[in-house]
Amino acid sequence: MHPKPIVADLKNRIFEVDDMTAAGMKAGKFYPLKREELIPLPFASELFALKDRIAVGFAGAEQCSAPASIVYFNGQRCFPVAAFVSPGYTTTFSAAYREEKSARLLPLFSYAAVSWYKGKFYAAATRVERERRQDLRLMNTALMHRNAARFKKLYPHNRLIRHLAGCARTYGCPAATNFFLQRYECPLPASPYCNSACIGCISVKHSSSCPEVQPRIRFIPKPQEIAEVALHHIRAVEKPVVSFGQGCEGEPLIVADVLEQAMGLIRKETKKGVINLNTNASRPDKILRLRKAGLDSMRVSVNSARKKFYDFYYNPKGYEFGDVISSIKIMKRLGGFVSINYLVMPGFTDQKEEAVALFDFIRKTKIDMIQWRNLNYDPIDYFRKMNINVGADQCVRPGKHIGLPGHIGMRQLIEQTKKRFPKLRHGYFNPRDI
Repeated sequence: MHPKPIVADLKNRIFEVDDMTAAGMKAGKFYPLKREELIPLPFASELFALKDRIAVGFAGAEQCSAPASIVYFNGQRCFPVAAFVSPGYTTTFSAAYREEKSARLLPLFSYAAVSWYKGKFYAAATRVERERRQDLRLMNTALMHRNAARFKKLYPHNRLIRHLAGCARTYGCPAATNFFLQRYECPLPASPYCNSACIGCISVKHSSSCPEVQPRIRFIPKPQEIAEVALHHIRAVEKPVVSFGQGCEGEPLIVADVLEQAMGLIRKETKKGVINLNTNASRPDKILRLRKAGLDSMRVSVNSARKKFYDFYYNPKGYEFGDVISSIKIMKRLGGFVSINYLVMPGFTDQKEEAVALFDFIRKTKIDMIQWRNLNYDPIDYFRKMNINVGADQCVRPGKHIGLPGHIGMRQLIEQTKKRFPKLRHGYFNPRDI
């Protein structure tokens, strides 16, 4: 018994291909997927048919022959299937496919390899978070809608409440949903502006085939509006987190003066809860002021520990990678908690060179936590944007190809990081106990 490829036809019907072994992809290279590299598809994961692409698998059971295209199955034109795994899980292999000439940029999701094994869907992923903060089974949608209506009546002049209600009701944002369910982490979007031009920005339209995931906030909330939302959440939740820097906004440091005033209002009323900032950490002077105003933790978004590749992805405007490092060091020097939002792309993140750079980054900055988050972007176009040649069609057995250029493997990278830095925390969400 071996993991089998999954394909979809023009009617979005899904089939397993019995006489082939499922493949995963890293930087255009194809790998036969083994059972130990897979987990049962997590609850609430989504399956996508990639219509402008050709599925790839291997002939027979666990063979390392030339990768085979799967264009037709049962006489039907077919397409590769990918999985968007649930929050708390990190992808280890991308779905295996070849692009057709007509291929357009994929929408902003991550695309994990998925297969069929012993009567179940299995995905190439690993669990990095045990807290069920965004588990849909624990989200009472009816209660969310009732509370959204109730909160709007409680705070009729608060524009941020109305914005978050749209995020939860229209776009299904789990962070906004949790606010209205009065649990875990409360989002505090504040900035319509950004000083990065990330290739995978979810609040900017990239093309007709790749629209924004969630429109950006169009106003700057007043400090009083922000404090009102934050204090409501802090008073209602046992171990609350309130966070600036959300997917529906730009960079919060651009409106740092507003954040500073809001933090002052919050801390004037209570010392309870964690005030967190999700940020590109581009302005060290602002981090200094915010820490002194009451900022407890900071999550810094990076796709790479190497300046060259950081710049390719973020396209920084008016700041440099060195400023990011400086901001982290300032926050740590002042006793703050620092995570990195490490945007994972199999084939890049687990390159040996990138791993060496990551370990050096951890040693220099002394960060407290890594959040191993999936980079929501087209797996092939990512390497084009990084100016990395996509590998030729070939089979490389994981674990056999370690030298430069080579891949350690995502699971192995996470395990090595844990062994090298035993005090470093690992997960997916901003912690409530720091």
